Amino acid sequence: MVRIEGGTFVLGGEDPDANPADREGPPRTVHLSSFHIDPICVTNAAFASFVKHSGYVTEAEREGWSYVFHLLLPRQAENHILNASVPQTPWWLPVAGANWRQPAGPGSQAPPNHPVVQVSWNDAVAYADWAGKRLPTEAQWEAAARGGLERARYPWGNTLLVNGAHRCNIWQGRFPDLNTADDGHLGTAPVKTFRPNGYGLYQMSGNVWEWCADHWGTGSLPAESTDPTGPQEGTARVTRGGSFLCHESYCNRYRVAARTFNTPESSSQNTGFRCVS
Repeated sequence: MVRIEGGTFVLGGEDPDANPADREGPPRTVHLSSFHIDPICVTNAAFASFVKHSGYVTEAEREGWSYVFHLLLPRQAENHILNASVPQTPWWLPVAGANWRQPAGPGSQAPPNHPVVQVSWNDAVAYADWAGKRLPTEAQWEAAARGGLERARYPWGNTLLVNGAHRCNIWQGRFPDLNTADDGHLGTAPVKTFRPNGYGLYQMSGNVWEWCADHWGTGSLPAESTDPTGPQEGTARVTRGGSFLCHESYCNRYRVAARTFNTPESSSQNTGFRCVS
């Protein structure tokens, strides 16, 4: 794990393309105690070790299905689509048998060095407890993602491409039907595909959303706080970092300040996690 020295961090943003309802800003001063964070997302190999030694069964496995992005559905899984689609997001297909072992449904693979997906917040907490760790607070996650840069849009600076080169795994093309995969990846990428940030942390933007410990909230925030943990209650949990499905026209949330949420029992093909201690 990477040690992040305690200190003062400026978190939040005022990006003109942010969704006001997400309450990314205004920028605020946060004092954090020192902590350690995983340099990479928890991989399929690491999660498999957890399952082998604990016997844990994920929520998607218990439910018998999960959502799969339509362009990633293998041919073998086409007859496993259920009648539980979401009208607002028709690109998500409910597929029987989709879980962390076969994240796109029957016939798909979970490469050992890719981030584990199809894991709920509850699943992530179970893994963290087993490993003697925990999920990061939202403030810890963002402070670590910034890599020592203050008020930069991305973990590496303010420009999405660096000398024409991609620095994260997001969508290129026309969402949701055409992904040119200019960054080399249609789905998830191995956890060390792109260069790390200034703290040595890999892929804090793009690839997969990452669960945080905090309840989701959009209320007013203090201008200064110490080791904040978010609202004390709520029905959803924070996710940060964006994913391989993020595109400027649809989900421009691969910026460091960006944030969103999901319910703690939900799992999907583009959400994983990393731990702190």
